[in-house]
Amino acid sequence: MSNNVIKIKEGLDINIPGVAERRMGSVADGGEYAVMPTDYVGVMPRLLVAEGDAVVAGTPLFEDKGNAGFAFVSPTSGTVRAIVRGEKRALLAVVIAADGEEQSLPYSTDGISDAEGVRRLMIASGAWTLLRQRPFGTIPSVYSKPKAVFISAFDSSPLPVDYAYMLEGREEEFQAGIDALQRVARTVHLSLHTSQRDTFIARSENAQIHFFEGPHPCGLVGTQISKIDPINKGESVWTVNVQDVATIGHLMLKGEYRPERVIATCGPTLAKPQYYRVLSGIRLDALELTAKSGKENGGSGQRVICGDVLSGKSVCRPVYYLAAGCDKISVLPEGDYYDFLGWLRPNLHKFSFSRTFMSGIFRKTKANGARYDFDTGMHGGRRPLFVTGEFEKLVPIDIYPLQLIKACVVGDIELMENLGIYEVEPEDFALCEFADTSKTEIQAIIRAALENIRKEG
Repeated sequence: MSNNVIKIKEGLDINIPGVAERRMGSVADGGEYAVMPTDYVGVMPRLLVAEGDAVVAGTPLFEDKGNAGFAFVSPTSGTVRAIVRGEKRALLAVVIAADGEEQSLPYSTDGISDAEGVRRLMIASGAWTLLRQRPFGTIPSVYSKPKAVFISAFDSSPLPVDYAYMLEGREEEFQAGIDALQRVARTVHLSLHTSQRDTFIARSENAQIHFFEGPHPCGLVGTQISKIDPINKGESVWTVNVQDVATIGHLMLKGEYRPERVIATCGPTLAKPQYYRVLSGIRLDALELTAKSGKENGGSGQRVICGDVLSGKSVCRPVYYLAAGCDKISVLPEGDYYDFLGWLRPNLHKFSFSRTFMSGIFRKTKANGARYDFDTGMHGGRRPLFVTGEFEKLVPIDIYPLQLIKACVVGDIELMENLGIYEVEPEDFALCEFADTSKTEIQAIIRAALENIRKEG
């Protein structure tokens, strides 16, 4: 265990009111759950079930045509209610109507003490799909051998969640998950905030502990990888969501795949920002997302986002389910209103990184308890990409962000490689997109470039 502290200077904290309170909301038994291929990068699904089929937790639903060896499985027991398809019959979701019995396929854990035994169990149960590989953000090949596994155990994004609270009662499972990953990859890096020194997570064994402090994005695993052991060309690492570590541990201890997780519902429009204990893929109607104004959930009055407000994914019907690996549901008021005089007004209640608004001048004092008016409005239109020098203040990774973005736009693979494309994921540029004067969809540009390189590769 290491007690080193890594201080991050570049970045920006965005304080949005409506952080989830430490209380558990109730969720009715049964309901609907979905597994969605669109939650996974590069997956070409081959359907393995039909409508009306009976399933239990761990039953394979579809597999990836381009990455054989593992399947995506049902999170609960019940019946396949619907196969949701989109344009050109693309598979969007497999919907399960739960029966409330929570039956699971049993797996033997006797004698599993080596890396190959853990690997085979994770592949057979569907837990392999909880892993992500960098570069590219894909599910790793079953033959993949990473140089390390990285786990971020704290959240620095807007409306942060409390992972220690989420994992209460799962301490043994979390440690078992760390032990299993350490057998497969040998090196596990676990990153915490300095405020978490007294939590059980900081006492985890078989992991190298690193402490971070500083503004967002210090909680992003990409930032942590760059400071601990950067990725070079030809290398790969795995990343795992901190709650998925406990799911892997449950598999090792109980011999069943149960993708249970605690999620936070948060945002300035919610009447009750709080936590819920659910299974992965739950239909979001089961959660209390009532707005303070009394407007209908999911209506034009508010936007529901799986993940954080910077890099999450907007959800809407018919695919209105919890995304894979999601720890929070962020809700913001829609910004589709006329803003009289726009940026010409002093705007004392609008957050400003570039100090376009008067509130930007007082940003340092306003951040301490101030409540800015946040919504989904872009406050401007798209325009040519300006060189402002602001991106370098927001990206702590050792790259030239603006030059890399330009290389991605023109599709110069050699230049992208030289500028560090293998070290990043779209979320690492979320702050740049937020602060960008030109309103460029930077994260989409980075994702398209990574996919271009992956397909070429």
